[in-house]
Amino acid sequence: MFRSVLVNLLVRPELSITEWVEEMHTVPLYAIISGFEPGNLPGVGTFYDFFPRLWGSENKNATRKKKSKKYRKRKPQKGKKGEKAPINKPGRIERLVQWILPRLDQKKELPSDRLFTFFQSQFLTVSAKMGLLGEMDKLNAAGDGTPIETSARHRSQATCDCRAQGLANCKHPRIYSQPDCDSGWDSSREKYFNGYHLYMINASDSPNDLPLYPRLNPASTHDSVSFVLSSVEFTQRFTLGTFDKILLDAAHDAEAIYRLIDQQNQEPIIDLNKRGKKNIEMGGDIRISPEGVPICPNGKKMRPNGYDKSQNRQKWRCSPSCGCSTAKYGRTFHTHSKDNLRLFPKTSRETDQWKTIYKRRTSVERSNKREKIDYALEAGSHRSTMMWYIRIYGIMMCQHIDAWYQHSKDEINIKELVQLV
Repeated sequence: MFRSVLVNLLVRPELSITEWVEEMHTVPLYAIISGFEPGNLPGVGTFYDFFPRLWGSENKNATRKKKSKKYRKRKPQKGKKGEKAPINKPGRIERLVQWILPRLDQKKELPSDRLFTFFQSQFLTVSAKMGLLGEMDKLNAAGDGTPIETSARHRSQATCDCRAQGLANCKHPRIYSQPDCDSGWDSSREKYFNGYHLYMINASDSPNDLPLYPRLNPASTHDSVSFVLSSVEFTQRFTLGTFDKILLDAAHDAEAIYRLIDQQNQEPIIDLNKRGKKNIEMGGDIRISPEGVPICPNGKKMRPNGYDKSQNRQKWRCSPSCGCSTAKYGRTFHTHSKDNLRLFPKTSRETDQWKTIYKRRTSVERSNKREKIDYALEAGSHRSTMMWYIRIYGIMMCQHIDAWYQHSKDEINIKELVQLV
């Protein structure tokens, strides 16, 4: 049954389950590849009876369908042109991280765990053995969110007859067909939408931009909130290797996120969201720029001069030609990550090494593009979070299958070249 779902996504991802069953009747080859006899195909109802076996809960959604009138939130604030909407509650990330840090070892069972366990054992394991994820003892991961539009508006029905009685200010609860969805701002399409906020973690060093872990949140959820939840859940479940660096964009630039990543023994590679333009006074004649670069007394930016592993500090140097010091070697200064993880990361943002690593962050954007465009993720007309997770995991599995095919094809080409030589 699940093989047939994967064949559907690989050849005709825009088709619904009902249309796919009809397609298998029309094209017997699809039925044969799925493992069915052309004249003995399962019905649409059989597929939908099978799907709950992949879901670890009787409820097909994360929240109950009946909600009070307060559930109808106001639309989130618009972001600037081309930028994501700002977080609507200042200090929320700090409070969330403070709550979650003491609970890092307390794994909570999720309904989607069955899907991830199958995905990890049958797909991630194979890709890891092929070397398609990177170095398993020093994996680098990237994270980013993307909007998933599921419907034009909220769908709900009343639980009372207040409207028939002419009562306008009804406070009775309503029943929502998509209780886990709400309204969000889509910065790329510059419009409001109703649906989910999909947060994806992928292997940034993968030559095929392979995905590792998805999480569905309400559309109004900010990237930074999604990352905190996704990072902890994924770290608790991934058993194939250890992560070295986490690559994130400026939407994740919060001090609490740096602490969370450091607590998980990983190195944050995060672009700065420049909040101010004033230099920071250090109590001496050295100041720190908003980018975390020391500025000498003459007002010139100092250059990185290596990392001292024995004392966990970044070395900076100003050349003798600057004239800010009488020393032959020039003026030197040290910054410690423990003083400010955000401004003084282990790998300085001023180094070519940091810039080279950060370039790989776009791999998660390419992975999200494949899911939404190549595999028509938003074409799924589902009403439950269960079905959206099944569709997302199915598409992720197809991405890995594509990578296996490309890898085997490359190996054959290499063998042919060796024989020719």
